[in-house]
Amino acid sequence: MPRARDPMTGGDSLDMDSKRSPDGEALRVLIVDDHALFRRGLQMVLASESDIEVVGEASDGTEAVEKAKSLRPDVVLMDVRMPRRSGIEAAGAIRDDLPDAKILMLTMSDEEADLYEAIKAGASGYLLKEISIEEVPDAIRSVWAGQSRISPSMASKLLSEFAAMSQRGGDSKNAGAQLTPREMQVLKLVAQGLNNKDIAE
Repeated sequence: MPRARDPMTGGDSLDMDSKRSPDGEALRVLIVDDHALFRRGLQMVLASESDIEVVGEASDGTEAVEKAKSLRPDVVLMDVRMPRRSGIEAAGAIRDDLPDAKILMLTMSDEEADLYEAIKAGASGYLLKEISIEEVPDAIRSVWAGQSRISPSMASKLLSEFAAMSQRGGDSKNAGAQLTPREMQVLKLVAQGLNNKDIAE
């Protein structure tokens, strides 16, 4: 049976087996955001998904790292800018503790520097809160399956920035110039919608 197209990436949607963790259980998700109402909204949406289980929540990066250690989620859905410790700092710490966990940033920040740093810290996706909250479950499934997810507006900014950097010869004042050549290559591929498997090849 043919698979449906994914409206956010243009790729094929995932079958049910790829939506679950390796042991066949529902995907364990940790929600991290400093706005309680937004966390509640995400919980309500994800509660209706039979293959996703919200195992906990945190209101800042420090709490996120602690909760991730104890709850061992499959996917961490996390904001970027939060009190005490940013989502980017927390992402790096969580990846060190749980290298198999996937981190999906869901944020208001459309700053290119935040996107660069999030990916360097190990995030598998970077989505703006401008997306419909109903799209979040599929985003969680796709990053767990090894795909990278970036909001279309951020992907467009990336491609424009790469073109400008190429013309400037890589201006050292630009945030992207601090990336290694490999990191730059990966970002270009991610912006083009390729998943982690394609990038590895």
